[in-house]
Amino acid sequence: MTSAAYLPLLIQAVLALGVGLTILAVNRLARQRVKSSSPIKDTPYECGVKSEGIVHTRFSVKFYITAMLFLLFDIEVVFLIPWTFVYRDFLANNIAILSPMMFFLFVLVLGLFYEVKKGVLNWEK
Repeated sequence: MTSAAYLPLLIQAVLALGVGLTILAVNRLARQRVKSSSPIKDTPYECGVKSEGIVHTRFSVKFYITAMLFLLFDIEVVFLIPWTFVYRDFLANNIAILSPMMFFLFVLVLGLFYEVKKGVLNWEK
């Protein structure tokens, strides 16, 4: 391959770097330069109302566990979608694909029952 084949890649990299640096330069030029004499102006607020209490509340661990379980089962669905598209082709070529997928689904359902048994999905606990 000649070096001319890499020219579009070089142009894209230069443009990406140029856009990034331009955004940073405009941000630096347009930022607020006046220091506030009032500490109230620098506090976060919602719709003009002064915030009360803790600004950053901590989330419960249950939230993160539920989010991870959602991602886990969402990824499993991503594995099932291509299987549905190629199932007919595998049948035409006499390739057994139903048994491995049923085992895959069995492991998923077994994991779901385990989660329910352990009470992971109970928010009141």
